[in-house]
Amino acid sequence: MPREIPLYLANEAIPASLAEAMELPLLRRLLDVGMHCGLEYTAYPYFAKVEPYNRFEHSLGVALLCLRFSKDERIALSGLFHDISTPCFAHVVDFLQGDPEKQEATESLTETMLHDDPGVMAFLKRRGIPLEDVSDYHRYLIADNDAPRLSCDRLEYTLSNFLHFGVYPLKTVLALLDDLCLTKNEGGETEIAFQTLGSALLFGKGMLVNADMYTRDEDRFAMEALSRLLSSCLRDGTIEPKDLYRTEQALIEKLLSSARKKDWFAYRGLCLVARDPVEIEGASLLFSASIKTKKRFIDPLVKGKGRLSKLSPEFGEALSAFLSRSFDPILYGYSHAGPYSF
Repeated sequence: MPREIPLYLANEAIPASLAEAMELPLLRRLLDVGMHCGLEYTAYPYFAKVEPYNRFEHSLGVALLCLRFSKDERIALSGLFHDISTPCFAHVVDFLQGDPEKQEATESLTETMLHDDPGVMAFLKRRGIPLEDVSDYHRYLIADNDAPRLSCDRLEYTLSNFLHFGVYPLKTVLALLDDLCLTKNEGGETEIAFQTLGSALLFGKGMLVNADMYTRDEDRFAMEALSRLLSSCLRDGTIEPKDLYRTEQALIEKLLSSARKKDWFAYRGLCLVARDPVEIEGASLLFSASIKTKKRFIDPLVKGKGRLSKLSPEFGEALSAFLSRSFDPILYGYSHAGPYSF
């Protein structure tokens, strides 16, 4: 069974409003929409043993963190609903829509999908909550804010990925969570911050591991490859746009029952990305391209002291190196199940 609540939040109380909203079919769909943007389906070694992590688990985690820091039911619900419009394979569809660097194109349907769902609107009516109070979590700085600041959204997927990829054990993640508080940042805005420099540094080092994962050559190439496959399937009618808003299993089954079956297996066989052409026994080149993506990062705040990059020269240099990373090199991707036609 897909996990519904992040492991590090397993002991958090779930209030009645969240418990009721969790059962809405529009949200339950997210149990079969992964957080790893389709990379878990590839043959990349670093994804071979990663634990499943779905958008429902993430959304509930964001909601519980919002409640922890704000004590506000409406902010929590906005966090719960914030990924409601996430399509299958998530940010791969941002690549498909020509938005690989901001990865915001898929957010545009959130309010419409909530408004058009009778179950959601009935739930909000029972609770006496206006749709506009929960349809845009960007309005709440605790839920979401601009990089490099820390918000519940960034905090949730960062802590969860610490566990899913073995960056830190549960004991460490719980200690990091317990060190967090609310304070005013340099702009006078409320922000989640660490109380101690040691915790901020531990978090920052782990964050850079995550940041590297999101931008590494393999990650970028896989997202581009899958977006090309989906684009081809949409053009030839193998799938329809509405199929992207079902479950990943339903979409995959549709691919497997079509002439595109071999192309799905070519994607699944993606095993190596190199910056120069190579010869690999039993593997075929899918394509080569220069591929850009979003740089996800956090420069955590330490209460009363400032940003970690200013307090730790080592972290500041590492963050600068990450931010200066170039996506210009041509990437060559190889699959054990080629050739391909997408």
